[in-house]
Amino acid sequence: MTTQIRNEVLLEGIPSSQPEWSHENHGTQFYRFFLQVPRLSGTPDTLPVLLPEALLPQVQNQALRVQGQLRSFNNRSGVGSRLVLTVYAQTLTPGTGELCNHIALSGSLCKAPIFRRTPLGRSICDVMLAVPRRYGRADYLPVIAWGQLAAQVSRLRVGDPLSLEGRIQSRIYQKVTDTGTQERTAYEVSIMRLAACSDAAGA
Repeated sequence: MTTQIRNEVLLEGIPSSQPEWSHENHGTQFYRFFLQVPRLSGTPDTLPVLLPEALLPQVQNQALRVQGQLRSFNNRSGVGSRLVLTVYAQTLTPGTGELCNHIALSGSLCKAPIFRRTPLGRSICDVMLAVPRRYGRADYLPVIAWGQLAAQVSRLRVGDPLSLEGRIQSRIYQKVTDTGTQERTAYEVSIMRLAACSDAAGA
């Protein structure tokens, strides 16, 4: 079965930092800033956004709607996680005033699912989804499922295709290092709906 390729992100939020230069690639300068995306609970997700220089004039201290993809990069700095996630902006437009944090992904599992229960007994399942890019590359994206969705996803195997819709969330955690405890931020995709699943999910 051929794995469908889909990586679509739509966010709306307010920039919480000024764009800073990130890197150059094939003659294009790229910049990075953070976008505060409100949650219904009131606590916003603060998400990194990467954009080409041509989109810089669109970043003002006002609501923005960002359309793009969720990308992963290897962190070679030796600080933090080796896998760095960022939203790659393809278009920026003024905000509409509506809450929006939506992602649609299609790829295949590159690690076995990890199923567990929280101290309160709620089911949770972590998977790593490989979403192919052009030129033979792929983005490796951590995905989390809860409740009945966790039970479904836990039955998948490495290589099985998975299509989903969800939201991108940020999570602060404490990392113990040789120099003490550091506060770090993790990013992951929380599944809201399975768009398609392999036959293994119904086995």
